[in-house]
Amino acid sequence: MKFHKMHGLGNDFVIVQAEDQVPDHVSELAVQVCDRHTGIGADGLVFILPSEKADFQMRIFNADGTEAQQCGNAVRCVSKYYYERMDNSKTNILVETKRDVQPIVLQVKAGIVTRVQVDMGEPILVPSQIPVKSQTIHDQVVIGETIYDQVVIKEQAYAFTAVSMGNPHAVIEVDTLSDELVKGIGPKIERSEVFPEKANIEFINIVSPEEITMRVWERGVGETMACGSGACAVLVASHLNGKASRKATVHLLGGDLLIDWNESDNHVYMTGPAEFVFAGEFFTAS
Repeated sequence: MKFHKMHGLGNDFVIVQAEDQVPDHVSELAVQVCDRHTGIGADGLVFILPSEKADFQMRIFNADGTEAQQCGNAVRCVSKYYYERMDNSKTNILVETKRDVQPIVLQVKAGIVTRVQVDMGEPILVPSQIPVKSQTIHDQVVIGETIYDQVVIKEQAYAFTAVSMGNPHAVIEVDTLSDELVKGIGPKIERSEVFPEKANIEFINIVSPEEITMRVWERGVGETMACGSGACAVLVASHLNGKASRKATVHLLGGDLLIDWNESDNHVYMTGPAEFVFAGEFFTAS
């Protein structure tokens, strides 16, 4: 299997260009490929496939073999791959994902994609569609269609704002971003019965209305250097809570993303880089 290793702010992926469909054993393959000791090492295995309604289709499988509906960093990576390796005839392209078709704008210099803007669509704020359910109905406050609630881990309550960007997120504001929170509490909240399909857990510190710092525990992966859809969810939640503007820079472990929740069309736009690392061939375990 020929592949390219790419990353978006340290959130790394194995990219494979497929002719028609993903392999039947794709879940097992993703686990093999993503293993950082016996495989290539990555947060996800991504396939570029033909599409009848876009320039191409992207399917992504997490390091644990589960399929994700959406991944902002992966979309930037495959968009750069498409332009530089497949078709450089235009800088506005469409990418089909499990959620929908996403418009992409590529910033190109001397034939190289330097930054990618992704239309991540409208945030989903209806609890049943995120999905999220409350353990503490009497404490739950719903403003409009957005859910503000808390999850209790080891008798400690963590207040969250639930947002979906095609995948579920729980955004939690804290004073200090620590390993104890992200790696200790993150996986417990991810698997809480509050989230029927699990969730990505973002711990954030709001520096100013235009600047937010975050760390993320991604479902099916663990802590990652960056999460594009998570950064979008963070901006949406922070704005809804009256603590951020509609446009802000989100600082992640791997670098910065510019997130813009456009008021006119209600879409969230994410802009950031993507990079090639290396290419090779992978021989699957027998």
